[in-house]
Amino acid sequence: MTDEELRDELLRRMRVDQAMRDPAKGFPGDRRLARLQRFDEGNTAWLYSVVATRGWPLVSQVGERAARAAWLLAQHATSIEAQRLFREVMAEAVERDEASPRDLAYLEDRVRVRSGRLQLYGTQFHDGVDGLEPMPIEEPELLDERRAAVGLEPFAAYEAFIRKTGDLGTADGR
Repeated sequence: MTDEELRDELLRRMRVDQAMRDPAKGFPGDRRLARLQRFDEGNTAWLYSVVATRGWPLVSQVGERAARAAWLLAQHATSIEAQRLFREVMAEAVERDEASPRDLAYLEDRVRVRSGRLQLYGTQFHDGVDGLEPMPIEEPELLDERRAAVGLEPFAAYEAFIRKTGDLGTADGR
């Protein structure tokens, strides 16, 4: 697969992913959730095969939009083991300025929350007693410092956005 073919396929998969998660469609019912699960499983397997054969899709290979599309597929990976691998290879790409540290922060938090650990960047929310609430955060007193280091806005602004819109999808590329 050429870099151009990979770019085109990443962008195509991102378009379908976002269309399937369109908040205007309302909360998905069982049938749509099952279809989404199958779609995510297919994307997980496909991205895993790309990473196994080519490594993480780098900005210099596929461009910023397609590199972000790879991250989006990693965010929605159905296998925690695959998601951990994606985080690891994406972190190596970030070190070489070939992927977004901001996107990696979201993936780091997603993997941590799915693993029963505290998140570092405060990107993951859930439905709580008083509406959307952040999942537990490690060392909250250092949160804004960690967020700034990866290019994220202060947590208070992010939390206000999440609470105002009620749309986790807009915030994490869902």
